[in-house]
Amino acid sequence: MENNHQEKAVTLFKEGYNCAQAVFAAYSEELGMDMETALKLSSSFGGGMGRMREVCGAVSGIFMAAGLKYGYSDPKDMKAKADHYKLIQNLAYRFKEQNGSIICKDLLGLSKPEGTPVPQERTADYYKKRPCAELVRDAAKILDEYMEEHKS
Repeated sequence: MENNHQEKAVTLFKEGYNCAQAVFAAYSEELGMDMETALKLSSSFGGGMGRMREVCGAVSGIFMAAGLKYGYSDPKDMKAKADHYKLIQNLAYRFKEQNGSIICKDLLGLSKPEGTPVPQERTADYYKKRPCAELVRDAAKILDEYMEEHKS
């Protein structure tokens, strides 16, 4: 790939963007979306869907990017729909294989969500405790590998 999506995603995360924003926005330019729109569109998916600790934001980020690049738009095209869902399941499988889960609370080692919508302040200690920067890198690497395998 011409630009390094993995480094861009980690940089965005370390600037304070959530996992979904970091991954999705790393691909925005090449997917034909301006950065602000990409950041707003993906903003709801951080913290495992609005900090509910469900599906990892990094995974949601690759799903959004894959949808923009490979998605379908005709609701009657069942083959395209099935093919796209197969792709999403494949990307999820790759992430789960590397990280053990696609669920935020499992990845963070939480027994339950924190129960608050208020994000933690991004401090040096935060980055030491959280695997998120590496999860963001893994997500971008998985999508990069898929895109490389499926150049057309």
